[in-house]
Amino acid sequence: MTLRIQQVAAAVLALSAVYVGGWALLSPTGFYDDFPLPGRDWVSLAGPYNEHLVRDVGGLYLALGLVTVWAIARPAFLVTAGLAWEVFSVPHLLFHAGHLDGLDTFDKVAEIGSLAGTVVLAALLLVPRRSG
Repeated sequence: MTLRIQQVAAAVLALSAVYVGGWALLSPTGFYDDFPLPGRDWVSLAGPYNEHLVRDVGGLYLALGLVTVWAIARPAFLVTAGLAWEVFSVPHLLFHAGHLDGLDTFDKVAEIGSLAGTVVLAALLLVPRRSG
């Protein structure tokens, strides 16, 4: 594993965090109704709207994004960022994998694929780097 691959993986995680977190904080109702894209309803199928919960999720994602950007600039912290993402992402993936009712086949694959992608990207940050 090279530092460059880990930094790219971390950058993708950070960008996803800004997308999810920014949307959830700035427009919690819009996030609830239309995440991941307008016309989709991944969040609203999970239960009734709760502005507090949506804003907390937004803050969580932005905090993960900040830690991840910090780790890109200071590679000694990439493992820490990877662990933080795994602590959040593995249970998140497992929850959604068991709650796919109401989604069409495309959305089931897209949701689980995107959540699994986060787990894989975070795992790349945990792989020891080659020296030299």
